[in-house]
Amino acid sequence: MNSQDSKIEGKVLDALICPQTRGPLSYDAESQELISKKANLAFPIRNGIPVMLIDEARELD
Repeated sequence: MNSQDSKIEGKVLDALICPQTRGPLSYDAESQELISKKANLAFPIRNGIPVMLIDEARELD
């Protein structure tokens, strides 16, 4: 894990919630996404910025 990953996990996960469920998110470093298990959605991280729009999220398999 590099320092950017730690920064994302600490700051972003503490500050962001799922826009659909208002529940917690987990960080998937491999896919560069924030995951809402409750909503079954993955929100992309583009250029280090989480895109927290439901329309931009993908449904999890």
